[in-house]
Amino acid sequence: MCGICGKLTFAQKKVDSSLISAMVKKLSHRGPDDTGVYINKEKNIGLGHARLSIIDLSQNAHQPMSNEDETIWIVFNGEIYNFIELREELVKNGHRFVSQTDSEVIIHLYEDMGIDCLAKLRGMFAFAIWDEINQRLFLARDRAGKKPLVYAKPNNSFVFASESKALLKDADVGAEPNLDAINDYLTYGYIPSPATSFKGIYKLPPAHWMTVDSRENIHVERYWKLNFYPKFSMSEEEYSQEIINQLKEATRLRMISDVPLGAFLSGGIDSSAVVAMMSELSSQPVKTFSIGFKEKRYDETRYAKMVAERFGTEHTEIVVSPDLSILPQIVYNYNEPFFDSSAIPSFYVSAATRNHVTVALNGDGGDECFAGYQRYKAFFLAEYLKIPHFLRTKLCRVGDLFPDGEYKSLNRKIKKMLEVIGKEGWQRYLYMMKIFSSQEKEGLYTQKMKDSLKQGIYASESLMKELFDSGSSLNGIDRLLYIDIHSYLSEDLLVKMDIASMSVSLETRSPFLDHRLMEFAAKIPSHLKLRRFTTKMILKKALRQYLPDEILYRQKMGFDVPLDCWFRHELKETVRENLLGNRIAQRNLLNPAVVRQIVEQHLQGKRNHAQKIYSLLMLEFWYRIFIDGEKICEKLD
Repeated sequence: MCGICGKLTFAQKKVDSSLISAMVKKLSHRGPDDTGVYINKEKNIGLGHARLSIIDLSQNAHQPMSNEDETIWIVFNGEIYNFIELREELVKNGHRFVSQTDSEVIIHLYEDMGIDCLAKLRGMFAFAIWDEINQRLFLARDRAGKKPLVYAKPNNSFVFASESKALLKDADVGAEPNLDAINDYLTYGYIPSPATSFKGIYKLPPAHWMTVDSRENIHVERYWKLNFYPKFSMSEEEYSQEIINQLKEATRLRMISDVPLGAFLSGGIDSSAVVAMMSELSSQPVKTFSIGFKEKRYDETRYAKMVAERFGTEHTEIVVSPDLSILPQIVYNYNEPFFDSSAIPSFYVSAATRNHVTVALNGDGGDECFAGYQRYKAFFLAEYLKIPHFLRTKLCRVGDLFPDGEYKSLNRKIKKMLEVIGKEGWQRYLYMMKIFSSQEKEGLYTQKMKDSLKQGIYASESLMKELFDSGSSLNGIDRLLYIDIHSYLSEDLLVKMDIASMSVSLETRSPFLDHRLMEFAAKIPSHLKLRRFTTKMILKKALRQYLPDEILYRQKMGFDVPLDCWFRHELKETVRENLLGNRIAQRNLLNPAVVRQIVEQHLQGKRNHAQKIYSLLMLEFWYRIFIDGEKICEKLD
């Protein structure tokens, strides 16, 4: 795992090697073991690399790396899990290797196949290849979107990096807020690709490649899309066995490493399944790591211990206490406002894990492949009941009157269920995922903010409608899986884990996100994933030989943080200090009176606004760090 960056210039401008070095330094957390810079003879291309050594720890693996005649250069972040198989094929075709790395495999594969080499790669990756002969830069991201890649096109040049903060080292790239992206953030809690929170900086979307040549021609194209049809026709026993076969193979490939590895273990189905596969494949006890909270409603450590004892792992447990002093650092790590509060425990468990191992496997992707979220039940019930339109609005009103309650309370669940049933189609899904509705933003935004939005407040909702409509050929549950894979998984969960782990130089690997396993799971009939109100039905059946029913059939908890409790007690003054001071009014983007109402209603226990408060805190810290230039966290330079 690494950090990559580079710059291609046009109109006979030259690349400054000191800029590339500065960008590499900004990515040093992603690769603390080695750094490298390449500038070609014409000085129109510069590539930079910060390396975390995983495969081939020798200097032969140094990047930027080239082919034999130095006409192809690569900077690569990620892992190609089938690189040994590909290497054997390339050697048969006459290629010579000087390292044992997967990076060199990509170089020779590109020599043979060009852009079509992507079809052969099984793994997680973001890379850039400079083709000297064709004077072309070729960049790509993996299918699921595990590895990030951002770029900008300032002042007769093209610049790219693993993270936006590295791009900001280029004086031609300005740190100007993208208010339309901020509008999206306050809807979804993340900023959907290709936008970022900075004007002029863009994300290359997952499963896409792009080329940029010396004549300033830029082309972006999708190379992979998950297909849900035609469905397979197998017995439940055959499905179960094939799931185990594919999960075990995906896990085996992700255990290839020249450095110590372990696993995150929450005690949920997915991480427990990965630990089960690892234990069967390993001759040594697996090292496992879990996170806990003193608030019992959020704590899963007893389940993690149960799995650890079952498989005889070397288990480490970390308990998280409320401390929002870490939030500015988290905002800095994520480069943009990022709502998912499970980034907090993700950071802590990553930091603790890094003290023992360099690579950790996790259970990411299991919910999206096999329908594991509670919202699938709500969507299924709403579809099943087929309530007439005139009754839906009444249900919404009843839900609005129902007591709010704590985040995981029965009151809140009933309220959400009534309001979800009261919605239709894409609005139902949006309601389940939103932070602020567009109607709420009408009061939250100042006139200046409203006037600054090119597409208006409601534009963020149209993104979800477009995604919902693009899956119109799919049935209810498949459609939700399709939406989650192309939004929540790639733009939230995978971003969360990549940044949290790489901020402490830890590589994480996800067997459930092996694209072959994803393709197989997509073609399993949806009624085998959600059967009545049993989520992940076929996965649970497949895993019964490994895990007890107490793990398989317990209520899903997720990786939630007790923000509602923290904000009313230990962190009350932190909230007031940062959201009720003068800064909100001075920015003139959010209505201070509405922000105050949100905070006070929560602190007084009248409403549960924990999610809204957290999203506003993260936005405020982002402004202070990246726009105002305040040095409020340790790693700022």
